[in-house]
Amino acid sequence: MRDVAIVAFAQSPSVRSDTQRNEVEILMPVVAEVREASGIPKGEFDFICSGSSDYLAGQSFAFVAGLDAVGAWPPVSESHVEMDGAWALYEAWVKIQMGYADSALVYGFSKCSLGDLPEVMAMQLDPYYQTPLWPDAVSMAALQARQCLETGAVTAEQMADAVVRSRANAKSNPNAQLSGDVDREKLLAEPTFVSPLHKHDCSPISDGAAAMVLVAGEKARQHCERPAWITGFAHIMEPMDLGVRPLTESRSTAEAARRAGVDAAKLDVAELHGPFSHQEILLEQAIGIGSSTDVNPSGGALAANPMMAAGLIRLGEAAARIHDGSAATALGHATSGPCLQQNLVCAMEGR
Repeated sequence: MRDVAIVAFAQSPSVRSDTQRNEVEILMPVVAEVREASGIPKGEFDFICSGSSDYLAGQSFAFVAGLDAVGAWPPVSESHVEMDGAWALYEAWVKIQMGYADSALVYGFSKCSLGDLPEVMAMQLDPYYQTPLWPDAVSMAALQARQCLETGAVTAEQMADAVVRSRANAKSNPNAQLSGDVDREKLLAEPTFVSPLHKHDCSPISDGAAAMVLVAGEKARQHCERPAWITGFAHIMEPMDLGVRPLTESRSTAEAARRAGVDAAKLDVAELHGPFSHQEILLEQAIGIGSSTDVNPSGGALAANPMMAAGLIRLGEAAARIHDGSAATALGHATSGPCLQQNLVCAMEGR
């Protein structure tokens, strides 16, 4: 396996609705920032890969507009995934491993405020049995949360604690959408939004973008003083049908962590992409994260959740802790699909 490192990461502030800019205008300064941080000029990336969704923009091939922020002339080697940018990063990593590239620029973006996001998410369900019912994403998560609570896999207090932690950690994150000190008991006393979920148990709808640069081999040190070396990368998918997989655990996350070679006992930082409070707890349980690991120091998805970029941001926030020397080992996680259907785990270390 080739040594590959994340050498630069940038993101836009996550906001409920960016009324002044379109997706490309949100993305452009992020791409410019990550290029400057890496020191790699435009046109010198061997590969470019993006993650976004045409369904969020409401038009076919909307992702092509994102190339305006990157620059497609002179012609570039480019690809796109209809997924979170974390999966674009995975494709770029595979491309480098195969020897087709030595450097890659990856980005993810969306403007979720354009439509009804929970209903749009129903388009990722089974087209014959589930999508025609139009179950929204929050209701699907509520079904999972109810099962977790009734089986004892998760408690209401744990869910509230996850929100308290997220808001507190996000106070030091200028890009977070929600932050501040909140009280557990007050959270538990709030009325439910979609039972048993409260509004604070659900990640906010966010407009935003993120970008990252990968470089292979010792050249990575020319572009970053302390690169975040990727030591393991894995993606596992479970069936989309909720009745054929256990919802009170995340087996795909556990398997992805195993294949990525994660040693939970040695993790300094873990950035977990849990769009709902109970899912953060299920992810911790699946990976085996203990009290010595700093979980979601950025605030996580409960503090800001730009679709198609939130997973990439989790990986970027983990890498940022390696870059600044505050962590020696880190884990980034991204999820996609209903009730933690697909899960990606990236293990990193500083050397």
